[in-house]
Amino acid sequence: MTVHEMAEKLSLQTICEPDPDREVTGGYTGDLLSWVMGRAQSGDAWLTIMSNQNVVAVATLADTSAVIFTEGVQPDAGVKELAEKKDVNLYATPDHSFAVGAKVAALL
Repeated sequence: MTVHEMAEKLSLQTICEPDPDREVTGGYTGDLLSWVMGRAQSGDAWLTIMSNQNVVAVATLADTSAVIFTEGVQPDAGVKELAEKKDVNLYATPDHSFAVGAKVAALL
């Protein structure tokens, strides 16, 4: 499933989608950036409440397919622009991380 298809099925708010055809192959939930860097897998949809520019760096290093900001979090200023430059797909939802993770798992 592509990130665009996932976003539509989950009714996610699209913040930026520079690579809509990127395949989602798994999911990871975490907010400690160093932990995510070492454990998220390439292709994972990463769920987080972290909202600063370091999220884009970690998403790039871990090669995640998308970042989903959960629990109503919106990215800090400049994050969207950086994500567009680095081809990192960003989405948001008001739902809590557990619920979104369950929905992503059900889609896969």
